[in-house]
Parts: sequence; C-alpha cells; structure tokens
Amino acid sequence: MAAEPTRFGQVEQTVVERGPTALRIAVGGQLRKLRESRGISREDAGEHIRGSHAKISRLELGRTGFKERDIRDLLTLYGIVDPEEREPFLDLVRKANEPGWWQRFGDLLPQWFETYIGLEHAAESIRTFEAQLIPGLLQTEDYTRAVVSLGHGKDAPRRVELRRRRQEVLERSGGPGLWAVIDEAVLHRAIGGRAVLRGQLEHLAELSNRKNLTIQVLPFEVGGHGAAGSSFTMLRFAEPELPDLVYLEHLTSALYLDRPRDLEMYRQVMDTLSMQAATPEQSRQILLKRATELGE
Repeated sequence: MAAEPTRFGQVEQTVVERGPTALRIAVGGQLRKLRESRGISREDAGEHIRGSHAKISRLELGRTGFKERDIRDLLTLYGIVDPEEREPFLDLVRKANEPGWWQRFGDLLPQWFETYIGLEHAAESIRTFEAQLIPGLLQTEDYTRAVVSLGHGKDAPRRVELRRRRQEVLERSGGPGLWAVIDEAVLHRAIGGRAVLRGQLEHLAELSNRKNLTIQVLPFEVGGHGAAGSSFTMLRFAEPELPDLVYLEHLTSALYLDRPRDLEMYRQVMDTLSMQAATPEQSRQILLKRATELGE
C-alpha cells in the first residue's frame, strides 16, 4: 500500500498552490480511494470514527475540515499502519487544515461567501453569466470601490483589497480559466459614474486578449434568453470525484447546486448564452465602442 501515499505526494505538488480547499479535496479523494480499495462501505467507515456515512461523504468530497484523530483511525482501518506511510499523509492533512489567505478577512465574510472563495481558488475553470455588474474577478479597483461603497461604506477599503486578492487567482501559474458572458445592460449601468465605467470597459477589452480569459457580451438584440433576470457562476475542478458546482448569490445567502439535473440545466443555459453572445473579438469591439461613447 506504500504506493498510494507516494502517488499522493506527487499530486500535492499540483494542488498546493491552489490553496487549502483544493488540498482538502485531494486528500478527501485519496481517502475515498483507500476505502474503496479495501472494500469498506461508508457506513462502516463512519461507524469506525464514531460518525455516519454522511460524515465520510463530506470528508471524501473535501467539504469539511479534518480531525486528525479521525484520519488516524481511518488510516488504521484502511491498513495504513507503517509510520513512514502514515506521517506524510497526516502532514498533508495538517496543511489542508491551514487557513486560506481569505480568512484574515473573516470578519467581513459571511460563511457562505468564505466557502465560495475557497472553491473559486481551487477551481480548474470558472464560467459565469452576469446580468447586473462586471464579474468580480474582472473589476478595476475604481469600479470595485464604487460597488462596495453602495452597501459597505465603512469597510470599503478592506473589501476592495479582498477583491484584489481574489483576482490574483487569474495570475497564478496553473490558475483557472475564466469564461464570462456579460449582459449588454451592464455596459450602460454607470456604477461610479461615466469615467469609472469607461475605465472598466477599457480594462475588460485589454483583459480579453489574455489566453486564460474569454469575455463575451450578450447584445440587447438577442432579446429574451434562458438566464433572464439572474446571474450565476459554474465551477469545475480538476478532481474527477468532485462534481461541478453552480453558485447563486443572494443578498444575505447563497445556493450551491450540485445535483446532476440542476447542473445539466445550467450547462445548457450557459452553452446557449455563449452561442447567442457576440464572439470574443466582436465583444472587444463592443466594449471599446461603448467606452468611447462614455468619453464623449
């Protein structure tokens, strides 16, 4: 069984830069492989650590932090008893439990959004449709400041800094690709005033030249569409055992959808929006044209 933790050590190098959420997902996937290789059910594994099959499921999906005692007990159950095999694995567990950079902003973040930032940082690809605002990962500092000051004036500087830190994920080597479809209405909503919006649109046009970014504008002339009135984000992960997630944000909460039926519906809507939208090159020209209009 020594090969399992050794292979995991190689996997770690590809996920550690993606943050503790990604590492937790990878550790959970390895736990699942170990359990299945021994023919042990989730129910039996849960009982062994004084829990339930649901707790094992959460651990294996990386949806919860790890208690080292639980992991030690599971490794024993799975036949990993040699200290030279156990300790490297437990060291990864400790790293997966380390706080992410975003946790220093914890006083600003509701739990549901803190969860999202961790998943965003761990994602392999991000697809988003935005009907109201420029997507957060693509905002300029001035535009972000205008957005956050609408409802969080007192904490605006730190919220702007938080947004800037989130955007670093797109600069990271091996970071996620981002595919954004933006309703044309967003180009006419002068958040922060005409000058701020102009700078934002010019910034989008410049970003659209980057290889890991696809930016499309959904023109007014399309008329109605499948996502009318709503914005959403789809996250995909490198780990095959972790399903895609759809993130829907509300004023005081958020929904995370992972049921196959829901995922398929949102995939279809996103694919249709991408086909209805202007091509990336046409979108770049729309952005520049609108920016010019704002300067007149």
